[in-house]
Amino acid sequence: MSVAANVAVATEVEPDGRVIAIHGPVLDLVFQGALPKLHDAVEISAGAESIIAEVQTHLTKTTVRAISMHPTDGLWRGAAAWITGVPILTPVGPEVLGRLVNVLGAPVDNGPALSADIPRRSIHHAAPPMFRQGGATELFSTGIKVIDLLAPIAQGGKAAMFGGAGVGKTVLVMELIHAMVAGYNGISVFAGVGERCREGHEMLHEMKSSGVLDQTVLVYGQMNEPPGARWRVPLTAMTIAEYFRDDQTRNVLLLMDNVFRFVQAGSEVSGLLGRMPSRVGYQPTLETEVAELQERIASVGGASVTAIEAVYVPADDFTDPAVGAISSHVDSMVVLSRQLAAEGIYPAIDPIATTSVLLDPLVVGTEHAEVAGQVREVIEHYLELKDVIALLGVEELGTTERLAVGRARRLQRFLTQPFFVAAAFSGMEGRSVPIAETIAGCKAILAGECDDWDERALYMIGGLDEARMRQAQLAKTLRGTK
Repeated sequence: MSVAANVAVATEVEPDGRVIAIHGPVLDLVFQGALPKLHDAVEISAGAESIIAEVQTHLTKTTVRAISMHPTDGLWRGAAAWITGVPILTPVGPEVLGRLVNVLGAPVDNGPALSADIPRRSIHHAAPPMFRQGGATELFSTGIKVIDLLAPIAQGGKAAMFGGAGVGKTVLVMELIHAMVAGYNGISVFAGVGERCREGHEMLHEMKSSGVLDQTVLVYGQMNEPPGARWRVPLTAMTIAEYFRDDQTRNVLLLMDNVFRFVQAGSEVSGLLGRMPSRVGYQPTLETEVAELQERIASVGGASVTAIEAVYVPADDFTDPAVGAISSHVDSMVVLSRQLAAEGIYPAIDPIATTSVLLDPLVVGTEHAEVAGQVREVIEHYLELKDVIALLGVEELGTTERLAVGRARRLQRFLTQPFFVAAAFSGMEGRSVPIAETIAGCKAILAGECDDWDERALYMIGGLDEARMRQAQLAKTLRGTK
């Protein structure tokens, strides 16, 4: 019996148990007969509404502790509870496409209700066994120069955007949606974990305006919802993605913003359940919870789930246990830098810390791998000289080093580009650049073709041809002022 069906019959059958204690979103319940299993859903009467809670712990032979998926304001001790006998089930299938749903799969977009006979799946599911999983080597072309060059993303892989507050993670994810979904022949599932309502409105508007909403499912757990709901939203989104992958053999693009809030919600739940905290106050089950989610993202039977995740880095501390737990599972790691953002380098992606296991000559080709390595080497050398330049000035460097610094600065500016989703703020039309043009542009800069160019010619442009046109305009303007 589904959780949704239980709501209709709850008042028609004798309750299985009662609420005996309420600690915010944590509920203690007593049952007369057999106890519900761990992770099973329990329905609790709260007047005209029903509350769904998930069993987390067996306290005694007759009592359990559960975490509510709804606010518990107004709930009372002695409220009736019913055992559903199943975990939380979410609706899946084509009917949920184009809809905005919550952690229980219920529509929250003011649209029509889902049909009663829609298929439902448990949000708790084991990762596919290793022998069923396929390798991820087919590359996505995002059109974002610095990502395609230094952190290529594979179909069936996992890419994560790491950064502190205000450095552009959400904008980058939205640009990837714009760049990839429009030309992507598959299903998209967006998991908004602890999202602000403003971000949700922007995402819905972006999906509608780009005409891809009918092939997208939006699953949201807002910031003001209980930690249990925020904790389980990624599992709901993953379950919907798995249905399209396994039952309909379709490729799925899974977008998650923000995975750190999934960890944060798990930490809140752990504390409420009375568990002893681990390092930095995180839950002792941190690694397990992250692994149970991340290992479900895989290619199986000719279809794949490709994940693009935004990850907040608390206080810009990349040694944080949550950041370490998440980064160990991803293939492509895109690191955003506050310093680059302050310098006006957008996207503010750190070319040294950003990396991908796919940046291998056997996967991307020898030329791509060599150019990426040279770009990193030149920029890293420039960063080593920055302190010397700040103290003595660039004029005190040798000829070779001055040349390397100039090329590094031009590479940094060439790897910037205006975003389509930020056009209203930047006043510049977005650019999408094929990877071949990105490699050709970097090779030209490394070879010295742009040594006498004005750095402004390479800033916020697409390919090198656009930079040539801008350089010609700047040179003409300079001649006219003399």
